[in-house]
Amino acid sequence: MPRSNAAAVALRASRCLLTVILLSSPGISQTMAAASVVKVQKKSDGGYELIRNGQPFFINGAGGSSHLDLLKELGGNSLRTWGIEQLDEVKEGKTLLQKANDLGLAVAAGIWIGHGRHGFDYSNEAQIKKQRDAVRAAVLKYKDDPAILVWGLGNEMEGPASDGKDVRIWKELDYLCTMVHQLDPNHPVMTVIAGATDPKVRAIAANYPSLDILGVNAYASATGVGKALKSAGWTKPFVLTEFGPSGAWEVQKTSWGAPIEPAGQQKAGAYFSTARTVIDDGRGTCLGTYAFLWGNKQETTSTWYGMFLPTGEKLPPVDAMSFIWTGKFPANRCPKLKRFISAADSKTIAPESTNTAKAEVADAAGNPLTYDWSVVSESTDRKVGGDTEAAPPSHPECVVEGKGPELTFRAPATAGAYRVFLVVRDGKGGATSANFPFRVQ
Repeated sequence: MPRSNAAAVALRASRCLLTVILLSSPGISQTMAAASVVKVQKKSDGGYELIRNGQPFFINGAGGSSHLDLLKELGGNSLRTWGIEQLDEVKEGKTLLQKANDLGLAVAAGIWIGHGRHGFDYSNEAQIKKQRDAVRAAVLKYKDDPAILVWGLGNEMEGPASDGKDVRIWKELDYLCTMVHQLDPNHPVMTVIAGATDPKVRAIAANYPSLDILGVNAYASATGVGKALKSAGWTKPFVLTEFGPSGAWEVQKTSWGAPIEPAGQQKAGAYFSTARTVIDDGRGTCLGTYAFLWGNKQETTSTWYGMFLPTGEKLPPVDAMSFIWTGKFPANRCPKLKRFISAADSKTIAPESTNTAKAEVADAAGNPLTYDWSVVSESTDRKVGGDTEAAPPSHPECVVEGKGPELTFRAPATAGAYRVFLVVRDGKGGATSANFPFRVQ
């Protein structure tokens, strides 16, 4: 063979080998795969549906970036993030987007938009320009990733208690949304607000016409979101982007103002009834839901909103969402808390007094259960809108005996507000939790 022909053959062979190596490398094959194409489509009956890569797509989602294998296993098909930097977070050697692609999970990619309470001024031209540049960069960087479902342009940027009448916010979002459409015509834009109050929804409709999907975060009021939007004249589709137990601002409180947290089974019921009601009432306009939080965090307490313990065990709301998504519960159900009682529950007790608490817990599979009791100070670092909170101190010296379903505890010597926490684990990845507040005086 002539030297020139041999060289050409060798070059072709090396290119083929390089292609094989690239396609088999983590994170490379997904960037070479076709970008997703997602549209909001109006149906013949006047309703709406998401079309992803030519197929109808109803969102069975959760907010969070952990436990993604379980999300997929239990019937979830999408995850929601809040800030664009989350997409590059590396866990177990893979970025969040790589993991989502591996599992076939679609991503509602959040792009953080400035909040007034964090110092963002919608009249400040420099801040506006910087934000526009950041949004542009985010869309250009990720728009061709196959996992992208929608752009989550902002989360409660109007403020959690706002009436939404500051039209500067909606007009700027309309500018940003139009820009995103120009940069990426293949993915709809969703903006998320806190609650579906009438004046807020009407202000958005009047000042943010380019918006494709309205996302709504709601808790105790979540079952009424579809009706509230319709009453406010909203005619476009929506997604319930956060829901779960009643919020700490919505529940009964003790005489000293400590919110009473629902126990695990009560929370599971709230997730189930909310998802079922919103989906049924919102047929034609509801494109799906994202349960909150597919993970854990300190917010009011360490267990209020998380669907998992910090140690990784799933809690009863996970089982409830599995049933919503698939029509069946997981093979291993979480333990069920049947009773949780104490004479100190929501009461004022004396310093260093001896008290008791008792739980009755059942496990459907008969797994041996372990009981973890603790006494913790009431949180004093209470924030709004999900802002980061510091965890309050624990008082292990107060637990006199608590290895099983009964606890003997000694009240702290220092006056103040506290909680008794119980976590029950089945040793198979399932758990349940409960707590009650008490005051020392």
